[in-house]
Amino acid sequence: MKYGVAIRNMGEQSSRATISACAKIAERAGFDAIFVSDHLCIPADQAEGSGGRYLDVLTALAYLAGVTERIRLGVSVMIAPYRPAVLTAKQIATIQELSGERMILGLASGWMEAEFNALGADFRMRGAVTDETLRAIRHLFSADQPGGFEGKQVKFPPFVFLPRPKRPPIWIGGNSPAAIERAARYGDGWHPMLPAAELKVKVEDLREQAKAAGRSISEIVVRRGPKLNDLAAARAKIEADRDAGATYYIADFGRYQDENELARAAETFMSKVAQ
Repeated sequence: MKYGVAIRNMGEQSSRATISACAKIAERAGFDAIFVSDHLCIPADQAEGSGGRYLDVLTALAYLAGVTERIRLGVSVMIAPYRPAVLTAKQIATIQELSGERMILGLASGWMEAEFNALGADFRMRGAVTDETLRAIRHLFSADQPGGFEGKQVKFPPFVFLPRPKRPPIWIGGNSPAAIERAARYGDGWHPMLPAAELKVKVEDLREQAKAAGRSISEIVVRRGPKLNDLAAARAKIEADRDAGATYYIADFGRYQDENELARAAETFMSKVAQ
């Protein structure tokens, strides 16, 4: 099992000083990666806990690449239909290039219709746009001068795509049959939000679909809020996730007040819970 940690790119804890301190704490603690979460136009009735303050995920990862050296940099998860595909691919390539290929791209189709409306994105077409965005990203990372792309939602002529570092691993978010099929077709990993009791059967389904497509899935990712007041129970829950097929665990310590609180949680988790 590999371990990442979610750091708050929202609310008061998303200040320059706090977010950079948290990234450095995570790196020193031995986590594999840090993860940020995606919202661009949070509605007022969904802003509890953040006040509506969110740093853009790709810009935040670019900044965090500059204040860290080793730790990987992930999105859990980016909503593909919020962003134009070619611009997104260029931003991803730039982060990969300047970070020394440390990025992890978690990507999903989204669920918050009000946010789609604020961005002028078609909520009904989110699945189709996500699929074509994935195809376009994979296409652009396949060659320095890839041919044009002609989809129903995404299209562009041939152009030079440089820099072209190694494509980051793509983890597909979502629990639905469509998300599982998307992961089997396009993903290097699957990042659902399911309890361990439901995970195992769906992991088996995913692996069967991937095998039928001539592919394999390297990571099954869970994101959990471990309860550090009961270490034995926290370890048992990790073991249950592992038994269900999880290979990667993102620890989400919730609404920590500052970097000191995160540091205490990170140290306890890595020294007494992580297995």
